[in-house]
Amino acid sequence: MKPMRVSFTLRLPRDELSVPIVRHICKSALLELGVEEPCLADIELAVTEACTNVLKHAQGTHQQYEVEVEVNEDAAEIRVIDAGVGFSTDAFQEASGTAEQGRGLHLMRALVDELQFISKPEQGTIVHLAKRLELSEDSILPKLGRLSVPG
Repeated sequence: MKPMRVSFTLRLPRDELSVPIVRHICKSALLELGVEEPCLADIELAVTEACTNVLKHAQGTHQQYEVEVEVNEDAAEIRVIDAGVGFSTDAFQEASGTAEQGRGLHLMRALVDELQFISKPEQGTIVHLAKRLELSEDSILPKLGRLSVPG
């Protein structure tokens, strides 16, 4: 038996108008699942920063990016994926928090429990965010967690 999880994928145009859509859908889904507001606010802001980074730094001919969200009763994992040419993650990871360009990176690090950048030349980049969840007493996630999914 596999543990229960809720997952969805958004495929969006690489346009700044898509960021509020991602933020709204993620917030609404996590709110419905019973994630507490402070935790929800952290995830919402981190997702916004990750999407904004894709829009600023992704290069190539692909005009779309994806946001994969996977939630269980313990954590939320979010991957923001672009299929561009990739970039040097070493240089990006060393960005200064005092510089305008590095603030989003430091903000994401402060908001989530795990932040990874996976970049492969000519294959794109994945910004992976993971956050332990704080759930309300009436959250449906523990109830879903007691169910099993066949297969």
